[in-house]
Amino acid sequence: MAYIQLHVYSRALGIQTEVGVIIPQQDTAGEIGIGNAANKQKYRSLYLLHGLSDDQTIWHRRTSIERYATEYGICVVMPCGGRSFYMNQQNGQAYYNFVAKELPALISEFFNVSDKREDRYIAGNSMGGYGALKIALKENETFAGGAGLSSVADIRTGLFKELIEGNIGKENYLSDDEDLFALSAKYENANTKPRLYMCCGTEDFLYSDNVKLCNHLQKLDFDYTYEESEGTHEWGYWDKKIQSVLKWAFGNK
Repeated sequence: MAYIQLHVYSRALGIQTEVGVIIPQQDTAGEIGIGNAANKQKYRSLYLLHGLSDDQTIWHRRTSIERYATEYGICVVMPCGGRSFYMNQQNGQAYYNFVAKELPALISEFFNVSDKREDRYIAGNSMGGYGALKIALKENETFAGGAGLSSVADIRTGLFKELIEGNIGKENYLSDDEDLFALSAKYENANTKPRLYMCCGTEDFLYSDNVKLCNHLQKLDFDYTYEESEGTHEWGYWDKKIQSVLKWAFGNK
């Protein structure tokens, strides 16, 4: 695998930004201690979003995502989302548009990745879990599904109210366009729905909100997987569960 720090201009953000990219390397003969599932086809991809206090480097620093991705021969794309909750901010930095719309096109431009819906998934932890589920629900033609690990599942609880209002304005805080419950309800009679995966530790402060969203999705007949086990809001849990996400998204292909 190769690890690339991609510095690129984003029209949505109006600035240069950095994206971490893990991508298979065809010839790794002589490399010790790791396999190689690279093939000649265009690579499937996982867009992997960070949480509130982190940046695009964090998944690579705190987990073994590169080693795990090697098993599946996939490309992993890790953008910087700031503290935006992956929303289009009122100050003009459109983080939602960047991650959900602009970035997939840029990655296809620069790398040998598939642009087929069924080959592209999105995942994240905490704030990034919220972002991944939201993007999967809103961009169903681009992403086959989304995975949320210990997600901020219900933004209407008020837990992050001040920050979210600072991003998008008080008048938009309770917008259905940002709410996972409202967005998923729109799929009640849809023929094609995104696949969804959720997990949360039972000792996590976001546990009850994740259970509430899980119960909501169950009523809407989504193809979804929900897993819970002992755990808190920390990287040991996410390092373990990202392996479950990869198996869920890419293990049967």
